Amino acid sequence: MLGLKIARAVPGDVRATFAIRPELVGHATYGRQRGGVLSAVLDAVGGLALMVGIGEQHANENTLQVMQRFVKMATSDLRVDHLRQGLGQHFVATAEPTRLGSRIGNTQMRLVNDEGVLIATGAAAYMVG
Repeated sequence: MLGLKIARAVPGDVRATFAIRPELVGHATYGRQRGGVLSAVLDAVGGLALMVGIGEQHANENTLQVMQRFVKMATSDLRVDHLRQGLGQHFVATAEPTRLGSRIGNTQMRLVNDEGVLIATGAAAYMVG
């Protein structure tokens, strides 16, 4: 739905991109992205950053065991600060885990447009166990 493409998903560098699409525009005259779209993207990339972290933390387990850990993940708290209008042709979202505990994981996220302008930041907590 969001058209999100994973550009990189390795420890320390998790990023996804997406292009503006007419069905995601919140204001047709100005071509602004909907705030909910931006929030959903930040939530998704934050969760992906934790998945990468969990995979790294449990590298000694087999694939099935690690995948079972992902089944338990859920967003428990999400804060998004919309700093500027969601203007641009494409966007890049990045995330990094700030804490990965046995039950809760936390991330910090950023979203920039195609000119590198910071559009939004986010912080989230996820249930991971």
